[in-house]
Amino acid sequence: MTREEKFSIFHQLHKQEMAFVMPNPWNAGTTRLMAQAGFEALATTSAGCAVSAGLRDGAAAVTRKMLLDNAAEIVGATELPVSADLEDGFGVSPEICAETIVAAAEVGLVGGSIEDATGGPDGGVHDIELAADRVRAAAEAAQGRHFLLTARAENYLWGQPDLADTIARLQAFEAAGADVLYAPGLPDLAAIRTVCSELSKPVNVVMGLRPPFYTVEELSAAGVARVSVGGSLMRVAYGAVQSALDGILEGRFDYDSMAMPGGTLMDMMRDAPRERT
Repeated sequence: MTREEKFSIFHQLHKQEMAFVMPNPWNAGTTRLMAQAGFEALATTSAGCAVSAGLRDGAAAVTRKMLLDNAAEIVGATELPVSADLEDGFGVSPEICAETIVAAAEVGLVGGSIEDATGGPDGGVHDIELAADRVRAAAEAAQGRHFLLTARAENYLWGQPDLADTIARLQAFEAAGADVLYAPGLPDLAAIRTVCSELSKPVNVVMGLRPPFYTVEELSAAGVARVSVGGSLMRVAYGAVQSALDGILEGRFDYDSMAMPGGTLMDMMRDAPRERT
């Protein structure tokens, strides 16, 4: 499919009565797995990209090129629409955020998020006016590029559990032109419901990171349009490997019960003739 066709599908998914789930692969292989499981769209995970490179997430360790190369690998492994976690846009200025959106569209992505976190090990969020300016520049860059922009308010991930300020930020991002709003880490279903009621654009929530967990039906009834899982599936995979390694260190090799049969796994992959020299 063309990017325009993928964008159209992705855009329509946000208009359904029931929320859709958009899981987060971290490489081409996990993309194949999730695409064939029956999901309708996928999203990258910056945590998965960082860990795959042996880097810590949330420490501004991943470069824009690294993240977009990872996104291009995921886009190339599926016909599904793919959105990307574009972190803080890879720079403070609105102009850099706009450049990131243009570059993201060029690798085949049909959506992506810009967060208001300041990036780096010290954490924190940008002033609301600057944060809105960054979203506005990103939204202008997305125009005409078949790209759905998600704006993220990061208060709850950086020790600032202020629901009123989070809603004010999301409303400012909505006014600045964001297509989807997202506040990761909201504490409960009541907070999710309140956020959705205060916005007119589709809302994304993340599940699977930490309790409490809610069903798609419960989230849909609260007004949620889209559900992602962040880096949680990547952590499940690493957790299984760590468990197997612990057993090996104890002299056991009984981890096969956690393994997908080799034939099943290979059937999910594709033949891709390439020059091998």
